[in-house]
Amino acid sequence: MLYHRNELKTENRERARDGNGTATFLYLAEGNGAVQKNVRMLAETTLPPGASVGPHAHIDETEFYIILDGTGTVDDNGTEKPVVKGDVMITGNGASHSIANTGTVPLVFHAIVIKD
Repeated sequence: MLYHRNELKTENRERARDGNGTATFLYLAEGNGAVQKNVRMLAETTLPPGASVGPHAHIDETEFYIILDGTGTVDDNGTEKPVVKGDVMITGNGASHSIANTGTVPLVFHAIVIKD
């Protein structure tokens, strides 16, 4: 199945997961099993400078952040770590995480949530 970028759904979320600013989600495929039975979300997420996705846990699922551009900080289950283009963050087994853009350009990453 082919999806053209201009046909994909975009959603702006104010204070995503009680974070700061507006997160933009470009859904690369329909979630909740519509395309792949174990995929809950497959999105390209953009955070402008100062924006964040607040802390949240992943129970019975795993989330991958693949950093495509920009710089930021992730909270990896209570430990803050810097992220840059090319980094991959994996959170599952009940652990929590958050991500914030600490740079001067948009932080862009793929967010992929797989159900266990």
